[in-house]
Amino acid sequence: MHPPDRFDPDSFTTFRVTRRSYDPGTRTVALHYALDDRIAFTETLTFETPPPPGRTPSGPGFDRALLHLHVAAGTSYYKTAAPPEVVVEGVALTEVEAGVHHHLYDDGLREFAVANGLPVPRPVTVRADGGIRALPEPPPGALGRGLVVPIGGGKDSLVLLEAVRGLAPRLFAVNPHPLVEELAAEAGLDLLVVRRTLDPGLAALHAAGARNGHVPVTAIVSLVAVVGAFLYGYDTVALAVERSASEETVVVGGVPVNHQYSKSLAFEHHLRELLVHSVAPDLTWGSALRPWSELAIARAFSRLTRYHPTFCSCNTAFRADAGPGDRWCGRCPKCRFVALVLAPFLGPDRVSELLGADLFADPEGVPGFAALMSTDDKPFECVGERRESAAALRLLAGRPEWRSSPVVAALAPVAERLVDRAAVDELLAPDPSLAFPDPEVAAAVDAFLSAAPTEGAAPG
Repeated sequence: MHPPDRFDPDSFTTFRVTRRSYDPGTRTVALHYALDDRIAFTETLTFETPPPPGRTPSGPGFDRALLHLHVAAGTSYYKTAAPPEVVVEGVALTEVEAGVHHHLYDDGLREFAVANGLPVPRPVTVRADGGIRALPEPPPGALGRGLVVPIGGGKDSLVLLEAVRGLAPRLFAVNPHPLVEELAAEAGLDLLVVRRTLDPGLAALHAAGARNGHVPVTAIVSLVAVVGAFLYGYDTVALAVERSASEETVVVGGVPVNHQYSKSLAFEHHLRELLVHSVAPDLTWGSALRPWSELAIARAFSRLTRYHPTFCSCNTAFRADAGPGDRWCGRCPKCRFVALVLAPFLGPDRVSELLGADLFADPEGVPGFAALMSTDDKPFECVGERRESAAALRLLAGRPEWRSSPVVAALAPVAERLVDRAAVDELLAPDPSLAFPDPEVAAAVDAFLSAAPTEGAAPG
């Protein structure tokens, strides 16, 4: 790509999903895109971990998995101009396939649209130049047997890997941060590594005036893991996404906008249907933590003390310019939310030790904690439901070691108006209707999450 000196996003009419290829010698996928016929992009993904001997991915299911990864990853380039049409070239799509990708380019890019002053819902059409037509469903049996857990460095994936440890999981990561590699080593589990390289010209394009913003990255990582199933021979991908990811972040003109759309239950249903219909009917994909709230997951994580010194959810640690010792900033919504949901199950000294500061002692932090419960300015971050934050504050208000801290003292009355004791109990209990499709995985998760909280935790 040769970036122009000046980029006018509104001058483009079509984002093209053009060619893709897989090189078995280097285990590298190349994904090609274009804006009209003026600017081209190329992304590569290299499956760094060697596969089992003699295993080479092939067949219609693998080809379709590559196609869907190709379209989903295109959101990273589409957003530079956000034109009204996305054309997938050289193929036909079924109605199910076209519908799932329309959701990604609409619902999955609504936060981006709001940040860039664009309308929601997104006025975008996703079509294939081969049209819409029925395709034969892929045959079962293309995969091996096994379970993988994508890991990102936060508490949720660590809870899940410990819950299913008895099922011999492997871990999976795209561009793993050294912190993730350290946690995998601490867990003593194999880590499958994929390296994703964005087109190197993107930064210059953004400097020249291209639009930028949030993309549905969990959808992209999920589809990388689906492609990996054909290479590494597993048939179950269990994500660590809690049920609160489905709550909208804001409502704009009556339209819900969810920072975590590609973690939502709605998207899980869409992608699961696509995988069965188009890729591999024997592949089980979804979130094994979906029945549980962030509050319940935090309760379980409070017992996993071996990971407490290393885990991190703050974006500071994952910035491109982050230093090796960068962890919790103590000022962002993710730091506040993690502190808030862990606090009912750990004492003040322990929470302060984990995050490097007492976030509840600073009166200037009150507005940031209040925003976690707000219908008006909930932050665009991976934080839990408004009522989860209220429930955690309600629990803290009942603890003598917490109730006098400036944040709890200021916000407990607000929290107690938002949730009652019954709501707290509901949040700490699972929703069986959201159970993971694999009963063995679901049973292991339920057993682990239902175990008694760590000694000294709040009884509620």
